[in-house]
Amino acid sequence: MGDTLEFNEIYHESKGSWNDGRLRFSKQNVVYKSSKTGKVDNIPAAELSVATWRRVCLGHGIKLATSNGHVYKYDGFRDTDYERISEFFKANYKVELTEKDMCVKGWNWGTAKFSGPLLSFDVNDSSVFEIPLASVSQCATGKNEVTLEFHQNDDAEVSLMEVRFYVPPGTADEGTDPVEAFAQNVRSKADVIQATGDAVCVFKELQCLTPRGRYDILIYPAFLHLHGKTFDYKIPYTTVLRLFLLPSKDQRQMFFVISLDPPIKQGQTRYHFLILHFSKEEELKLTLNMSEEEVEKRYEGKLSKNMSGSLYEMVSRVMKALVNRKITVPGNFQGNTPGAQCITCSYKAQSGLLYPLERGFIYVHKPPVHLRFEEISSVNFARGTTTTRSFDFEVETKQGNQFTFSSIEREEYGKLFDFVNAKKLHIKNRGFKEKAKNNEYSDSDDDQHDAYLERMKAEGKIREEGDGSNDSDEETDESFNPGEESDVAEEYDSNASESDSGSGGDGSDDEGKKKKPAKKAKVVKEKKERKPRREKKQKDTNAPKRPMSSYMLWLNSSRERIKSENPGISITEISKKAGEMWKQIGKEDKEEWDGKAEEAKKNYEKAMKEYRESGGGSSTPAKKVPFLSIRESKKKAGGKKEDKKRKSGGGEKEKEQGGNDSFKSREFISSEESSSDGERKKAKKAKKAKGKPQSRGKESEEEEEEAMTTPPSSVEDSD
Repeated sequence: MGDTLEFNEIYHESKGSWNDGRLRFSKQNVVYKSSKTGKVDNIPAAELSVATWRRVCLGHGIKLATSNGHVYKYDGFRDTDYERISEFFKANYKVELTEKDMCVKGWNWGTAKFSGPLLSFDVNDSSVFEIPLASVSQCATGKNEVTLEFHQNDDAEVSLMEVRFYVPPGTADEGTDPVEAFAQNVRSKADVIQATGDAVCVFKELQCLTPRGRYDILIYPAFLHLHGKTFDYKIPYTTVLRLFLLPSKDQRQMFFVISLDPPIKQGQTRYHFLILHFSKEEELKLTLNMSEEEVEKRYEGKLSKNMSGSLYEMVSRVMKALVNRKITVPGNFQGNTPGAQCITCSYKAQSGLLYPLERGFIYVHKPPVHLRFEEISSVNFARGTTTTRSFDFEVETKQGNQFTFSSIEREEYGKLFDFVNAKKLHIKNRGFKEKAKNNEYSDSDDDQHDAYLERMKAEGKIREEGDGSNDSDEETDESFNPGEESDVAEEYDSNASESDSGSGGDGSDDEGKKKKPAKKAKVVKEKKERKPRREKKQKDTNAPKRPMSSYMLWLNSSRERIKSENPGISITEISKKAGEMWKQIGKEDKEEWDGKAEEAKKNYEKAMKEYRESGGGSSTPAKKVPFLSIRESKKKAGGKKEDKKRKSGGGEKEKEQGGNDSFKSREFISSEESSSDGERKKAKKAKKAKGKPQSRGKESEEEEEEAMTTPPSSVEDSD
């Protein structure tokens, strides 16, 4: 067996939410690191006193208790891990890993036991559930009841709000109230913040960026109290994750950042970071509200009763001693500005400062962002969207979130690239660095997934498919071919007969020959081949019918009975009622109907076989009807009326195009009956002389003669 045991995807419960992480057993200690927050639990091996193996909701779990009263629970182990962990504990910790079953009877009465920071509810010496008292936010008492309210976790989908315990009278010692004794045990370990006693020290009117305003900060031994004009916040030291002390770019101001989990709340707003803003020139003399012996005993030389120095140094020193966490400062990164350890940039349209740290990045101040290197998947250097004098720094996390810090001066590119490369972070567009020597930054357009472009492509594809479906439906549509002649000359074609104004006798024919109208583009209709229609299969009335299912056989036999039992029932209600009755039928009855259905199926197969042997099932295909185009159908139907309308309409348009002042309406022209047949024929020949002759057949010529109702005497010379 090795010196260490490591397990991935081990879960730790925090206020109703499961956070995964990595657990490692070594000879010296037990270390658990959360993947979400990066918080580390370090349990020295010498302090381990009890180890319990239990069956829990996430497989198997282990419960560790220390000699100083702390309890740690980790879930997500497999059943096969028990032997390895048990042998490791015996060999290195001298602690036996005992198995203990949970009670699953579901009883709601039992015994409440207080063991360290846990309240255990037991039935017959088996634990039903355990409540971490650190999660209790409020404890209220009634006549025979104790109500516990819990802190809420924003990350949990479902949260437990409260639990009530009924405490029967006479369960405690004589002379004490059992309800008050129960509540006192809860309050002694609960995370109920009560400002009892005097504060260790007070800082007056400190400027706070988030939440914005000026607050008096009262330092208590167990929590931090922010007192403002509008809001008050009480922050337990157990919720503080990290402390940061960051110098501003001008070297005259300092930021002190406190990372919180869970965050403080102001209405619906959550503040995960508390940012204090100091000037380096502010000095302070501080006196702690404690005796020198008590200060020395409690803080072990980290603080003294009387201190003096810069204001930011006093605040950071006191917070470090009370919270018992290290203060993170910028590392060896140096920006383009001399002495600056940060980069000016923008995040979400707000200007701020990005600090490259030894183990991550932090951005202040609105909104504050902290990114650890271990949760970063890749980084990317992108071209600025508005100007070429800046670039964007994109950070993508393993959870799929992306943070873009924009408007970074291009002079900072070399320093930032070298820092990221030294920390061995994955750079998406590393190959572009050599190509971008002139601009000193590279472009991520070719390497980055463009969601907008993909959406436009998808919409275009859908539009093309829609156009294609329209073309396939309208198979009589025509394509435009400018160089081809149409089948039948229409009144708007350039080679159709011109207006009657050109048939005048004073040289109008010569002018018509000199100035020929430009030929207009003609639309030629292409006949597309229509797919042959499917032949409709004709049913044979002599063919045997398909067999019914067991349910349908039962329904046919039971329909009359259902109607008689439920008078006035509708057809749809009969089906619903039958479905309910079928579900309630016993197994034996269903087997009987299944047998009848199987027998009917065999009879059908036998009848179908005889039907096929006798030559049944052969049907003659339906006679195909030849498809005629629109023009052919018009001609064969003898569409003389359509041709007459077209010719008469064309004549009217030609007269309008002539622009003659002596134009007569159709009603007036049709009333003239004094013109002779010979004059009509002359007008017709003069009209044909100008236009291109077209072969229309005998029928079309006779129709044209009939359509020419306008006598030439009614049209005056154009001159």
